Amino acid sequence: MRNYVIINGVNSTTINGLAINEMPPITKPSIRTNTEEIDGRDGDIVTRLGYSAYDKEMTIGLYGNYVLDEIMSYFNQSGTIIFSTESDKYYNFEILEQIDYEKLLKFKTATITMHCQPFKYEVNETPIALVSGDNIVRNKGNIYSKPIVYIEGTGTITISLEGNQIFNIVMGDNTEIEIDIEKLEAYNPNDGTLLNRIVTGDYDDFKLESGNNTIALGGTITSANIRMYSRWL
Repeated sequence: MRNYVIINGVNSTTINGLAINEMPPITKPSIRTNTEEIDGRDGDIVTRLGYSAYDKEMTIGLYGNYVLDEIMSYFNQSGTIIFSTESDKYYNFEILEQIDYEKLLKFKTATITMHCQPFKYEVNETPIALVSGDNIVRNKGNIYSKPIVYIEGTGTITISLEGNQIFNIVMGDNTEIEIDIEKLEAYNPNDGTLLNRIVTGDYDDFKLESGNNTIALGGTITSANIRMYSRWL
């Protein structure tokens, strides 16, 4: 099977003369910790601080009628990347280290380091429509997720998780809002205007655990959905 990557929707097989010689191994990110030793106490206290971003290295090569400028442009990006070894998942990435294109021209091979955020997401995930009252949303991944919730409605709207109210939203003159739990932001999905001021609640309390989660919407809801509800390490 031919190796490939897809960067921001563009498959590397469409780039003239570019070969992906070696794919990065499938690994899990490390977890950041703070370790504290206390006099008179055996062992130590470990505080988990969250998962670290990490690097994935792959080897590329040149063949045939390659166009170096096209290849340089292809890798001069950040955004999403899909590896052929995990074709149903995507990562958020950046290229932070300089690519040795001189070596690539001389030896027809070079190493590229993708700086990836710790979680991966389903490529073909379908948004789930939400209705007033209880909704069951399944996180198919192996780690808690911090989804994006879209709501169209009026008046005061509440969002609860597992029976606990998390958000109180006073729509006012607004009819639509999108809440990005991971980015800790609420905004108008049409023009990006920030709407954090109309949202009361702790974003950190809205985590979907692996498996089924019950989300309840209260208030006058015209339309609502949730996406990025599954994620993996």
